[in-house]
Amino acid sequence: MSRLLGRAVAGSQVDSALVTGISTLKSFDPPLTALTGRQISGMRRRGKHLIVEFEGELFLLIHLMSAGRFQLFEKRGSIRDKTSRLLVRLSDGRELRLREFGTRQSCWAKLLASDGLESEAAVATLGPEAWPDPPPFRPLLEHPRPLHSLLRDQRVIAGIGRSWADEILHQAMLSPFKRGDDLTEDEAERLRDVTVAVLGETIGLYERVLKVPIPDKLPLPLKVHHHIGQPCPRCGTPIQAVHFEDHDMCYCPQCQTGGKPLKDRRLSRLLK
Repeated sequence: MSRLLGRAVAGSQVDSALVTGISTLKSFDPPLTALTGRQISGMRRRGKHLIVEFEGELFLLIHLMSAGRFQLFEKRGSIRDKTSRLLVRLSDGRELRLREFGTRQSCWAKLLASDGLESEAAVATLGPEAWPDPPPFRPLLEHPRPLHSLLRDQRVIAGIGRSWADEILHQAMLSPFKRGDDLTEDEAERLRDVTVAVLGETIGLYERVLKVPIPDKLPLPLKVHHHIGQPCPRCGTPIQAVHFEDHDMCYCPQCQTGGKPLKDRRLSRLLK
């Protein structure tokens, strides 16, 4: 998505920028008005963050959280739109719009200079990128914590969310609750290869089918996540889930946990 938007807006000049979300902008120096008249140099991704680059080494760092969308529209929207959080209006009439669905208002943005970007905690604490060429996984994941938690920890490895943690572990045939420090060398290597393949296939799909304007709902080639009760695409066993307060962790008991279902509670452990 970042590359698609980056190609579409590179060289465009900012006419104005304004915040419509109460708590969206988390920085004050430089002010958002500093973007007026500047050209957009490009756009890239770091972990789960989007970075819009402007001439003069200014960077708009954005985290969509779970319900945010960052899209390019041909026409400017109303500032009364309840989903809008931040608007970057371009001189040609188009508009980059940060929107959020739901009531949490948790997505955020910061306008930073180059030195501020590198020292920003949200960026400085990120682990290596999960795609396209992460380091070997065994030393990276050597912690006494469940793999599902480790893969989603942006300080350990950047760019994997809940959906893709489910997909990666299923394809690697590893339990979401297997501890990172219990991985064998072969398992760690398989997990790394699967991670690169799953993310690469998804990014390739996006590049083939997406176009501007980017839809609110992205095509997600998910085989396990949100497929509770449906047959596992590998063995046919019904997909099961552990339900947490704000998300479900989906898995195949046959392929991943030796035929044993996981307890559906916050401190999930294998049933004995």
